[in-house]
Amino acid sequence: MQATLSAGPEALEIRWSDGTTGTFPYLWLRDTDPAGFHPQTGERVFDLTSVPLDIAPERAEIERDTLVVSWPDQSGESRFDLGWIKANRPGRPRPDPAEVAPVVWRSGLGAQNIPRAAAEQVLASEAALADWLRATKCYGLSIVDGLADTVEAGMAIARRAGHLRETNFGLTFEVVSKPDPNNLAYTSIALPLHTDLTNQELPPGYQFLHCLANEAQGGGSVFCDGKAVAEDLRAEDPDAFEILSTVSVPFRFHDAQTDIRSRKTVIELDRDGGVSEICFNAHLADILDLPATQMPAYYRAYRAFMARTRAPAYAVTLKLTGGEMVVFDNRRVLHGRTAFDPSTGFRHLHGCYVDRGEWDSRLRVLSRHAV
Repeated sequence: MQATLSAGPEALEIRWSDGTTGTFPYLWLRDTDPAGFHPQTGERVFDLTSVPLDIAPERAEIERDTLVVSWPDQSGESRFDLGWIKANRPGRPRPDPAEVAPVVWRSGLGAQNIPRAAAEQVLASEAALADWLRATKCYGLSIVDGLADTVEAGMAIARRAGHLRETNFGLTFEVVSKPDPNNLAYTSIALPLHTDLTNQELPPGYQFLHCLANEAQGGGSVFCDGKAVAEDLRAEDPDAFEILSTVSVPFRFHDAQTDIRSRKTVIELDRDGGVSEICFNAHLADILDLPATQMPAYYRAYRAFMARTRAPAYAVTLKLTGGEMVVFDNRRVLHGRTAFDPSTGFRHLHGCYVDRGEWDSRLRVLSRHAV
């Protein structure tokens, strides 16, 4: 594809024959010179302080499919493939194979429409793995079935997505009713919808809960899409949404060995104003320390969000059976459970976490080999 260029006082402008134009500041061209990156690691080795901020080329020209920029003071020349520089022109974020448009859902999704994948296929096929990773990220929720009756089976699936995230509960954890619990998950009482470990500086991303046994009466798993709750709140109660997305509050977990605290907003927004994550756990909310004058408005907003998490319009409920594993984005999808009676049977889930960055990395690597 043909291209022409023109040189201004601070930047080059390139116009391609299909009408695409790009403006390339001279300092950006010098900083982005392919020769300034290590040939094996791909890391930048160019030292930005070695050139002046107002650097300008002595000459710039197009040679076939290459932009050639010659620099002063024996700095040599930079050579850019025109296709590459068109794809990476300033003002246009680099394409990311891990970007998956979310499907926001409510109770109408139903348990029967949660994306499913077979453990055997996820373990054996890169294509099946990629499909499952994308579907889970799209909905924030999926079920993997056909797992063996071992704790290692669930961990093997999680490791297909990335490295396991260790927390103060360990590399993995057992969700069973037990004496002297240090977390409500280790009891048989109902758990309202929440996200895990809001007290952590960075709460874990994806959670894996492998069902090894679920024979007790009760113990159904409940999920809701935090994006749906937040977006409905934005539309119906914008003042509450504004407070929950701008005012940070304290969270805390403490036991005999740990005391982990953080401050967060309940609703986190991305740079475009979209809902990027939810941080909601009434059991880990620390003593509210806002000024007294702010408390009435905050409590009203917080209660408005909480009330929606209790509304049937958002909830999807299912009862996991042995060999099934539910996987969900802990910073998007809220989860909970109904109470169960441990005297009627054994309930045992084995859990672990994989961070969002690991998940996205795997998607990007798999995309390199996609046909």
